[in-house]
Amino acid sequence: MTGTRVLVLNSGSSSVKYQLLDMRDGSRPAVGLVERIGESGSRLQHSPAHGESRERNGSVPDHDAALKAMAAELDRDGLGLDSPELAAIGHRVVHGGLRFTEPTVVDDAVLAEIERLIPVAPLHNPANLTGIRTARALRPDLPQVAVFDTAFHTTMPESAARYAIDVETADAHRIRRYGFHGTSHAYVSRETARLLGRAPEDVNVIVLHLGNGASASAVRGGRCVDTSMGLTPLEGLVMGTRSGDTDPAVIFHLMRVGGMSADEIDTLLNKRSGLIGLCGDNDMREIRRRVDAGDERAALAFDIYIHRLKKYIGAYYAVLGRVDAVAFTAGVGENSAPVREAALAGLEGLGLAVDGGLNAVRGDGARLISPADARVAVAVVPTDEEMEIATQTYALVKDSGNLT
Repeated sequence: MTGTRVLVLNSGSSSVKYQLLDMRDGSRPAVGLVERIGESGSRLQHSPAHGESRERNGSVPDHDAALKAMAAELDRDGLGLDSPELAAIGHRVVHGGLRFTEPTVVDDAVLAEIERLIPVAPLHNPANLTGIRTARALRPDLPQVAVFDTAFHTTMPESAARYAIDVETADAHRIRRYGFHGTSHAYVSRETARLLGRAPEDVNVIVLHLGNGASASAVRGGRCVDTSMGLTPLEGLVMGTRSGDTDPAVIFHLMRVGGMSADEIDTLLNKRSGLIGLCGDNDMREIRRRVDAGDERAALAFDIYIHRLKKYIGAYYAVLGRVDAVAFTAGVGENSAPVREAALAGLEGLGLAVDGGLNAVRGDGARLISPADARVAVAVVPTDEEMEIATQTYALVKDSGNLT
């Protein structure tokens, strides 16, 4: 029997998120999470589509044990890794550099290249590699596909991707803007076009992926032409714990005057900055509660967040020239009406506005929140990175004749 299911794995440094998707109808026979791998209090949460959710607590020393525990739970539901329905395993890989511009079937050479990219993704690529190697050991006969966060952004022109530093130095150390959240930006830009009843090739979209990590992209006719994250996910918008755009000289100042080490500054900018650095909270719901209660520090953090967001919307409007839609996605983008309203306030001259009533309505599906006569559509589009990874994985193995 030809398999129609794809297992999507997202391997982090201490966790593995997984979803089993059936490409016939987009259903999810099972989803789960193994967290605190290698730590005390490891936990596995497993939710089959048919049956009760289960939770296991106990030692999970490494990713090999995590994936074996996942496989055992799937097997209990008749969904084991040896099932003939399983067509492939799709892996989220954060950094693909310039070589990987599309999903790729993993072999030893691909693994070696992902490993070579560790210096530009030291927090992510090692964990992604571990997940791939473990899955290959469990099912060596099954196609393993790497889907890269950076791939969608490789269509950026050099004028957007290059930093204005010495070219030889940049090339020697692979310094350029790569961008991240690519699977989300690809999915949301395409779904926005569908919501408008138009082909992706005919639509220009500004996508705002606003979660704890946040990024913006300018998508012209289905192709990314600019994005806010750069060499790493630190550049761009104000995020939950990351600073986003900062004068590089701040680093030298902290070294020379503050006596801080490179590692200390790295921790400061990635883990102690952004919203949590500004007001002590990185949960937008709590920040809004504090703003409504008159908390001045939270109000300033919110204003800084919105100011940066509005700057990127304006910049990407200029880059695209014509904008058909602005799409909000991810945790904050999908759920925070005040953020959406504030981000577009004052931009009516650009044809951007939200309808207060539509914006206030909560919903699970893609929807328009702009006035009916708006020149530019404003949409809320729930992202689905797992579906995007599964779709790209299945299309690749199907087209290459590698279906089991």
